[in-house]
Amino acid sequence: QGNVFFPAHKFMHEAEVDGTDMNVLCANMNDEFSKVTGRKYGIHRGKPPANLISGSGREYYYSKGILAVVAEVGTKNIPDYMKSMSGSINENIPALKHAFSEVINYSSLAPKRVDTFTIESRDATSVTLTWSYEPRNDIYFEVYRSTKDKDACNERTRVGIVGGQKFIDTDLNSSTNYHYTIRAINKSTGYKSPFAPVVKVRTWLEDDEFFKLTFADKSGTGYVGEFTQEQNRSHFGLNSLFVGVNKSKGICDAVISFDLSNIPHNAIIKSARFYVYPMNRVGAKIEKYGQWNLSLLDQESFTEITDFHEIENAQTKGVIGRAIKSSQLTQGIWNHWTFSRHECKLLEEEIAIGKATFRMDGAKTLPQGEDSQLMQFDIGYGQYGGGIQYRPILDIKYTLVNEEIKLPQSSISTICRDDNIQEELKSGFDKEGDKIYGYLDFDLAQLPDPQENMITQCTLRISNNNSFKTSSDVRFYVELVELDEAGTYEDIKNREKIEYIGYEVAESDMKSKESQYFKFDTLSKQVLDTMHQEGKKLKLVIKPTSALGIKNRIIEWNDNVELIVKYIPKRRTALDKVENLKISKENRMIKLSWDKIEDEALNGYYVVRNSFHTPKHFMDGVKIYGGKDTYTYDNFASYSKKKYYSVFSYDDVPNFSEPAVINYNPMETYD
Repeated sequence: QGNVFFPAHKFMHEAEVDGTDMNVLCANMNDEFSKVTGRKYGIHRGKPPANLISGSGREYYYSKGILAVVAEVGTKNIPDYMKSMSGSINENIPALKHAFSEVINYSSLAPKRVDTFTIESRDATSVTLTWSYEPRNDIYFEVYRSTKDKDACNERTRVGIVGGQKFIDTDLNSSTNYHYTIRAINKSTGYKSPFAPVVKVRTWLEDDEFFKLTFADKSGTGYVGEFTQEQNRSHFGLNSLFVGVNKSKGICDAVISFDLSNIPHNAIIKSARFYVYPMNRVGAKIEKYGQWNLSLLDQESFTEITDFHEIENAQTKGVIGRAIKSSQLTQGIWNHWTFSRHECKLLEEEIAIGKATFRMDGAKTLPQGEDSQLMQFDIGYGQYGGGIQYRPILDIKYTLVNEEIKLPQSSISTICRDDNIQEELKSGFDKEGDKIYGYLDFDLAQLPDPQENMITQCTLRISNNNSFKTSSDVRFYVELVELDEAGTYEDIKNREKIEYIGYEVAESDMKSKESQYFKFDTLSKQVLDTMHQEGKKLKLVIKPTSALGIKNRIIEWNDNVELIVKYIPKRRTALDKVENLKISKENRMIKLSWDKIEDEALNGYYVVRNSFHTPKHFMDGVKIYGGKDTYTYDNFASYSKKKYYSVFSYDDVPNFSEPAVINYNPMETYD
């Protein structure tokens, strides 16, 4: 296979409680490799060649409760010792020393594993995690986080050292997948517990964002070989993706198609990633040779996706992200390409067509004496597919073109110490040096339905009618306030200030009498949004300030004031929770069924399985199903193992409902 770890497992197609321990052990060794040679091994819990593990004792040791991993070192049976194998040996020495240092942490002297490590909540920029553990003063916890699959747990990924049983991870990116795990550490001995099973979570969206996880279209995904023209059509929909070159197939390119018809035509893509799962590198035999590229194809430059010559010679709109080198083709660990801003623009153009087609290609030639540099990727389907969760994925985060509405003020007034002047807007200082406040409010009922629309930007536009030839230090602030209807001078003076709007304006900046713009920041926009939902008026005060004791200096504001509100149509709340979730057995498979939700906003149901705890989030486990049917089968599940299922309903944002949960118990009888 070549540069791959093969952790032991029970061949049950389900996660095991010590699976994280073995993945982390391999990933930490990978970090040691990287320091020496820059190489990265795959971590694959699949079935390795029998002749590779037959003498290793891997399964025997694992059956005794010992962590057991076989590592295949080198990419050929008899590699060049001086060039390749010596480097492999050099990188494995510190990696093995690290592995041996972990042995004590799996002994009876070490703390026990953390229980019920799970998600409490999440928003666009933070995740709250909780867990259970016996109260002990000599125990603390280390929390690890990564955006990568099967990443190391060390100083590089440690994000928290916690004494309690709760951790809030902040300053995260919106709509991003994060992987968390935790271990307990004894303060006295330094011994560490095994790792808790990984918890996966995707942060929520910002107010102006949507996302789509689009999976490769089955009929439009396959590979084409240079010397297999007659068989190429059969490579689509069922066969794995073979990419690169070998002597029997010639050059092989993968074609991956995605249906984009469920993304609005006015979408603006903010970020995108393309994920693909490398499942076998047995044919990628040459160390550090070739690179794998992803290209977005011009769909007018080819007519038949199963024709090698058409795909190989198709025009490309752009090469996506950075090429993946052969040393980074990690079997069993997701590879991805990240779209640049320009490449996101290219992908936007495909939304109008409703479809995007990509070509993945690798090495095109072979050095003399070599016969293969061919990588195998999963498409999730067919005899060799690992399941639908291993399909190529296009992960798109997008917003929509803003719609705009301009609200005139509902009322304006000038509030002085001794008077309250309606239909006039002034602010400054009177003859006695007392402040004069300008007051204005807006009727937010004119904005669209807050349950179906989200405010993305808001700006107050206002201009002055007069100015002064002499300069002063007077500045004007706009404040968002909470006031009674009376709005007297004392009300204004003792007002409850909520937030400043934008930046202050100096009197010296107002001589041109051009409009001044006060932009609402995140907090003031949230307050505005809340007021809109509660049916309240927006109330603003224009306040003057001066450090020099200014007197008799009043600015008259033009009554043509506007509140410029930009918004997008976006459903705010999730659908109802699924009802009547049941488990049954049918055709030697576990069947889940539930009642249909009668709601036009329903976009589908998302079913997740977790082997350790109830999935509280749609990413926290293995995806079993996504679609509009009210039943599904878990065709990889074992009858003999306890497991937890959650079913979420979702709309087109997507907002996910509260989970409907059910547990499968092998001791119970099901119809």
